[in-house]
Amino acid sequence: MNQRASGDGYTPFIPESPEANLSRRRLRACHECDLLTALPPLHAGEKADCPRCGHTLATRHFRPAQRSMALAIASLLALMMATSFTFVSFESRGIGNRIELTQTATTLLNFHEPLVAIGVALTVIVLPAVYLCGVIWLQFGLLRQNPLPFSRGIARSLTHLHPWMMADVFIIGALVSLFKVAGMAHVELGVSFWAFCAFALLLLATTQSFDADWMWFSLAGEPLAPEGSQVGQTAAPQGLVGCATCGLVNRLDETTRHTHCRRCGERLHARLPHSLQRTWSLLIAAAILYIPANIYPIMTTTSLGRSDPSTIIGGVVTLWQSGSWPIAMIIFFASVLVPVGKLLALAWLCIAIRHSDSLKNSIRTRLYRITEFIGRWSMVDVFVVALLVALIRAGDLMSITPGHAALAFGTVVVLTMLAAMTFDPRLIWDAPNATMERGSQGSRS
Repeated sequence: MNQRASGDGYTPFIPESPEANLSRRRLRACHECDLLTALPPLHAGEKADCPRCGHTLATRHFRPAQRSMALAIASLLALMMATSFTFVSFESRGIGNRIELTQTATTLLNFHEPLVAIGVALTVIVLPAVYLCGVIWLQFGLLRQNPLPFSRGIARSLTHLHPWMMADVFIIGALVSLFKVAGMAHVELGVSFWAFCAFALLLLATTQSFDADWMWFSLAGEPLAPEGSQVGQTAAPQGLVGCATCGLVNRLDETTRHTHCRRCGERLHARLPHSLQRTWSLLIAAAILYIPANIYPIMTTTSLGRSDPSTIIGGVVTLWQSGSWPIAMIIFFASVLVPVGKLLALAWLCIAIRHSDSLKNSIRTRLYRITEFIGRWSMVDVFVVALLVALIRAGDLMSITPGHAALAFGTVVVLTMLAAMTFDPRLIWDAPNATMERGSQGSRS
């Protein structure tokens, strides 16, 4: 085991795997059901799941530092190529245009949609680039057996960035846009398009290969679990809480009912403060905004001086009637079924936790996982608008402009994602009385 001082003021441990120190009891409190479990020794390609709800507690990869660093570097190079060449071009009746990837965001600024432009730029380019640079920074330090400064803060940030990277969703939006344009113009894919496809796949591989459990052990070791910890029981009644960032089990402050993680510094609570109130507030706000998102046009198409505004539902109907039923089904699923389904599912979970049932709790937990996973895919329609607005620009002859519904719908997507994040799935497994008390309590400073 190698130990060296680092700029963060802590001593890193660089073993081959966290299980190298067999005297250390590696306990984990499941983030979804709060069951306290001892992790078994893991080898490359193995993972440990919660025995009660099936949530993955840790996954081990072969040579995790080298693997994720190589993929991150390849992803970053692919992103640089994707932003350096032509993304897509079209030509129709002597009218044509070609755009670069960055124009899908910057063009929206010309139509006074700065918030939508910022959202597109952040989720497609900026946040993925920051994430990849963070992975390279961390793994480079670990490979040197001397973590670089600010490593723990960067490692914490990567966990929070992950849900907001949507390169894969943008690819689906780009394909939908191209199918729409292909019916009225000749479309040619540029080098940037294929580079971005490679980037999206490499980014996904990078996130899947990132071994957070190994990384945190390598950065700061793992203190022993608090005395008296009983595995096979819920952590909260024991005054314990598992860190959602690094996984370490900590003892809660008995007076304030919150603490900071001993290893990564993340603020911890027995249950997320005001979880139900925050979830309900975000759901209600999203439901209200979903009305103008469907009433107002999401984009307006101009052809030979004639303007044709299109709502989300109107666009689905038009695509279906024109024979493009696969694209119509994708838009209907992403823009109608997913947002409405997520609103209903989260609202039902907020109500259902009043009635705890061990048999139904597993089903409710799986429903929560589904709602958390699919929410980001609703951004497909926003990306379709961003790409078409940038590509189709020929004045009164042929152009597409964004509608007010684009901002409203994008806000709905963000609010539903935040609602899923503020909902504490551990409340599903609590007894009804404890659930209501913990779901509504706030933190005391």
